[in-house]
Amino acid sequence: MSEIADAHQTDHETDASDGQPMRVVVGVTGGIAAYKAVQVIRDLVLLGHHVDVVPTESALRFVGRPTFEAISRNPVRTDVFDDVAEVRHVALGQQADVIAVVPATANSMAKIAAGLSDDLLGTTILASTAPLILAPAMHTEMWLNQATQANAARLDARGVVLVGPAEGQLTGNDSGPGRLADPAEIVATILSAGRGERRRRRDAELASDLRGRRVLITAGGTREPLDPVRFIGNRSSGRQGFALAERAVARGAEVTLVAANAEVRPPEGVKLVTVSSAQQLAQACAEIAPRHDVVIMAAAVADYRPVTVAEGKIKKEQAGEELTLTFTRNPDILQDLSASRGSDQVIIGFAAETEPDDAKLLELGRAKIARKGCDYLVVNRVGWNLGFQSDENSIFVLAASGDVVSRHTGDKMSVADVILDLLAIV
Repeated sequence: MSEIADAHQTDHETDASDGQPMRVVVGVTGGIAAYKAVQVIRDLVLLGHHVDVVPTESALRFVGRPTFEAISRNPVRTDVFDDVAEVRHVALGQQADVIAVVPATANSMAKIAAGLSDDLLGTTILASTAPLILAPAMHTEMWLNQATQANAARLDARGVVLVGPAEGQLTGNDSGPGRLADPAEIVATILSAGRGERRRRRDAELASDLRGRRVLITAGGTREPLDPVRFIGNRSSGRQGFALAERAVARGAEVTLVAANAEVRPPEGVKLVTVSSAQQLAQACAEIAPRHDVVIMAAAVADYRPVTVAEGKIKKEQAGEELTLTFTRNPDILQDLSASRGSDQVIIGFAAETEPDDAKLLELGRAKIARKGCDYLVVNRVGWNLGFQSDENSIFVLAASGDVVSRHTGDKMSVADVILDLLAIV
């Protein structure tokens, strides 16, 4: 059981990679802030991403080629005539998951807005469909100039993401808007754009792999009332279940989402059924599940509920120094659905455990899937700062045999895809 809750809790946003390395092109143009691009490149490399640095000739007057090569761990090219046989001036852009220009000078912004490609950076940008991020850095007067503002508006209208500029100390005694955004903010924007591009490409590849499949997904956390004000609940926000629903719809499935007290907006394209308690969830699933090919039980369900529910608010003056509550077990929804399912129905359960040791965690999972009788069990570790109310999750997936068929750590959208991939093999 989890804590007695009186109030709605708030999710804590985190920035998490999807667990897969990206190919990032970092263009560096000739501004004094070019030295800060080194930090951006270093952070991306340390996070495990492949970084190709494309400096302009002017940028190399601020930071030397050996520095870029040492930090990126890749050779640096600047000329469209380098590696002509490999068509490098096109290949870099075609292979990129995201392109970022750090810093983006007023001159480089004007050239990109006009579609000029008189150097390797320009041709790389034009040859790519990947997201483009610019981190402007220049003196205040240059940033506020009508021409620069018009170029920024034109780039924004084309979907280019501008990070900054920030306001602060510039070169010399100057201060104002035009300072390069914080490198950490730039890195976070690059990763977010790259994840979105990866997902877009994956959607194009998997747009119909679940077409014709009817999928029931449960999400959120049940609440067992004590009185009209208080309940026994858990910290599940519903994010993983909602991510499963969103990804299943994107992959062509017809999705019914049964949500228990979720704290996030439901995805478009699903049939939404709302419940609160474990008994309500059990009743909804019993009615809806027979009409679906796949059931994914991602909701966090209370094992017990109070035997009695007070008609009015429980007063501490009446309860005294100690409050004694009596509980009875809730129905085991996953076990019941597994026992009554049709011959072709696939059932995937979830098991949230606090065990820190992987081997012991898997022992718990194997024991649970044997009891529940489902086809797969997604075992995820939870804790004070893990799993619940987070954008990231870490899972093992067990088959009915007890074998680990998948393991993944990443944002909840990528975890959802790993789980849905199971349906391609059954």
